Amino acid sequence: MPMRNIPCGPRAIGGLVSRLLARTGYDQAHAAGALAAAWERAAPPAFRGASQPGLVRRGVLEVLVSHSALVQEMGFHKREVVARLGELVPAEGITDIRCRVLADAGRDTAGTHEGNRS
Repeated sequence: MPMRNIPCGPRAIGGLVSRLLARTGYDQAHAAGALAAAWERAAPPAFRGASQPGLVRRGVLEVLVSHSALVQEMGFHKREVVARLGELVPAEGITDIRCRVLADAGRDTAGTHEGNRS
């Protein structure tokens, strides 16, 4: 039976914490929060409250927008927004933005709609 590579002695705490965060998913939740905050700062005024960042895949940020006019509007602002996001969240490696229409994009989903008032 091959011998397993079992570490002996003390280990660096940074490596342990990094693996723990990756296993629990906390690192992804933290990254998503940082991306959402960066989007609010980098997005043009017309997008604030009507859009939200989605996933980054192969350097492409998917942005969910509330209506098709914002998809066209992004064409005018894409270069500046990508550059700004590169400054705010360089670890994400965003090189492009792709918009997708989702009717509820950017809306508060925490149950604070008018019909839910007590």
